[in-house]
Amino acid sequence: MKKILVSLAVLTLCFGIKANAQEQVPDWKRWHYLSEEEMHTPVRNENFTETPPPTGEPRFVAEFEPMQGVMISYAGYYGFGIPVNLIKQLADNCHLYCVVSSSNQSSAQSTMQSGGVNMSNVTFVNAPVDSYWIRDYGPWYIFEDRDPAIVDNRYNRNRPNDDNISGVFATYWDIPMYGMNLTHTGGNMMEDGRGHGVSDELVVEENSYNETNVRNKMRDYLGIDPYHITIDPQGDYIAHVDCWGKYLAPDKILIAQLPTSDSHYADYEAVAEYFATTNCCWGYPYHVYRVYEPGGSTLAPYTNSLILNKTVYVPMGSNSTYNQQALNVYQEALPGYTIVGVTNNSYSIAWQNTDALHCRTRGVMDFDMLYVDHRDVVFGEQEMQNSIAITSKFIAYSGQELKQDSLLVYYSIDGGDYQVAHMIPTGNDDEYVGYITGYEAGSSVDYYVFGADESGHRYTQPVFAELDPHHFTIEAEPQGELTLSVNELVFDEYNTISFTITNNTSNAVAINGIDEVNTDYLTIEPSETLPYTLEVGASLNVNVGAMIQPAKGYVYTAMEISSDLGVIVMPVSIDDKYFGITENEAASFELYPNPMSNTLFINGDVQDVTIFNAVGQQVLFVENSNEIDVETLSEGLYFVRVSDKKGNNVVKKIVKK
Repeated sequence: MKKILVSLAVLTLCFGIKANAQEQVPDWKRWHYLSEEEMHTPVRNENFTETPPPTGEPRFVAEFEPMQGVMISYAGYYGFGIPVNLIKQLADNCHLYCVVSSSNQSSAQSTMQSGGVNMSNVTFVNAPVDSYWIRDYGPWYIFEDRDPAIVDNRYNRNRPNDDNISGVFATYWDIPMYGMNLTHTGGNMMEDGRGHGVSDELVVEENSYNETNVRNKMRDYLGIDPYHITIDPQGDYIAHVDCWGKYLAPDKILIAQLPTSDSHYADYEAVAEYFATTNCCWGYPYHVYRVYEPGGSTLAPYTNSLILNKTVYVPMGSNSTYNQQALNVYQEALPGYTIVGVTNNSYSIAWQNTDALHCRTRGVMDFDMLYVDHRDVVFGEQEMQNSIAITSKFIAYSGQELKQDSLLVYYSIDGGDYQVAHMIPTGNDDEYVGYITGYEAGSSVDYYVFGADESGHRYTQPVFAELDPHHFTIEAEPQGELTLSVNELVFDEYNTISFTITNNTSNAVAINGIDEVNTDYLTIEPSETLPYTLEVGASLNVNVGAMIQPAKGYVYTAMEISSDLGVIVMPVSIDDKYFGITENEAASFELYPNPMSNTLFINGDVQDVTIFNAVGQQVLFVENSNEIDVETLSEGLYFVRVSDKKGNNVVKKIVKK
C-alpha cells in the first residue's frame, strides 16, 4: 500500500478544517488545561536555547529499555495528576523523581506518606512547574556515544516553567543538554532505541511544514532515521501519537482499533496497514497488535500506558469488558511482563481518551545499562550451510568490562532444549560472533542473545528470551539428484579431462567459473560459455583443457556448480594435487564457522588439511589437527581440502572474514 507520509496539501486542508471547527465550538479545558488566554498567546519559549547537535553518535533510548527511575510532577492545586496508589507502585518498581516547587514540597510529601509510598525511593527535585504533563515537556534522554545527555526542544505550550524542566534535570544530573530547534512534544514521539521513531503530522505543521528540516534535526540530535511521520488517525485536538499507538518492542507496535461505524475507522486501519507493511529495525515488517477502543462516550485510553522495567501500567476505561481485552492484548504481546490495570476516577484528574497515564509520567533511562544490539537478526528461511553466524554489539554504558564468558547465543533446534554458543570478538568495535550448528535441512531454530558485564547488568535480545525468541528455518532437503560422471579429477599438464553433469534435481542448476582467467581453460559441449544454466533433465559435457600455465601463477582451474542440493566446487590441479568432488565424498567432515575468523574447526578423523586461495595456490598445510589457525590469512575465498586416514578427500569452500 502507499506509505502514509505527510502530504502538505492534505495537511493544510485537514488542519484548516480542524481550526475552523475549534473556533466554532471551543473547549479550552480539553487542551491539556490551556486557558483561552493561553490559546491566543504565541508560544514564548523564553527558556529554550539552540545549540549545535551532539558531536558523538546519539541514541534515543526507548521506553521499554532499562529505567533507573520515573519522573512525575506536583502541580499545586491539581496535584500529581496520577493516583497516589500508582505513585506507590512506581516507587516500588524503581526510583521516583518528583518535580515540585520548594513551597509545595511539604504538601506533596505528606500526600505520598499518607498513601504508603516508600519515601526512601523518592527524590524531590525542586523547580516550579505549570502542569503535571511531564511527558510533554520533560527531558529527552539520549546516549551520546557512551555518555548520557539530554535533548531539549521548543515546548509547544505557553508554560515557561514547564519548558525549563529539561535544563533543571541537565543540572541535576550534571550532563550535557542540546537544544534542538524544533517545536515538539513528548506525547507525539515514540522511538525504538535503535534509530527508528514515529510521530504524527503535527510535528510538521508546528514547524512551518518544513518536513526536510524536521527529519534532519531528528537525525542529527536524536539519531532517528528513519522517522515515520504518519497521519493523525484520531483527528482530535491533541494530535499525539500516544493517544493511538505505542512501541512495545523494536519489532512490535500497538495501534488502537475502532468500530467500523466510526468516522475515523479507515484512518486507523491505514496506519495499522502502514506498519504491517513497513520493516522494523530488524529487517522484517512490524508485528502489529490491536487494542479495541469503542469510541463515543466510552473511556478507553489503552495505548496511553507506561512501560517501566518489564511492568506495563495500563490506564483503565469505563467498561470492564474492554478493560480486560486490553490487558489481554498487552499480555499476548509482552510475554513475561507484569501487566497492571490502573483506575483513576478522581474528578479533577480522571483519565481522558486524550490524556492519561503516559502523558503524566516519564521514565529516566538507566545511565549504566548494558545494551545488546544484535542488529542483523536472522529470520525467514536460510540456505543450508554448516553454521549460522550470529553477530551482536555489546555496550556497557557503566564503563565496566564485559564478562567474556557471559556473551552467549542461546538456541533451540526443532523445539529441543536450549544449547549455548559462546561469542568471540570479531575485531570490529564492541562486536562479537557466535555460531549456531547442529541443525538439519528443514530444521526450525529459535534463538536469543545474552550478555552481562562486571557491573552486574544483564540483558537479552529479544528481551523476552525463550518466551518470544528470534526465529528462522533451514531450507528443506531438495528432491532429486545431481549426477557427476567421475568421483575425482586427476590432471597433469598434458592431458584434457572430460566429465558429464546431469541435472535430475527439481530446479535448474547454475554453473559458474570461480576465476575469470581460469575459465578460459574450460570448454563446454554443447558450445556455451560460463555462466551456464543447466535445465532440469539436461546433461552437460565439460572439458578441462591442458593449457594451464604455472608460470603465470595459475595452478588449477575450477567450476562452481550451484543446485538445490547446495554448491559443488569442481577444482582441478597439477603437480599431483587433486581434489575429490564433494558430491561423491566418502569422508565425512564438518567445517565451521563459515565465514571463518581466526580459527577453523573441523569435526572428523583428520589426517591433514590443505588450504588453497582463490587461484589455487597452497597457502597452508596442517597435519593431525582439528583446529586450524587461519588468523594470518587475508579476507577472501578459500578451498579447504581435508583428508582422512583412509585417503579420502573432501573439498569445502570457506570464506575468511
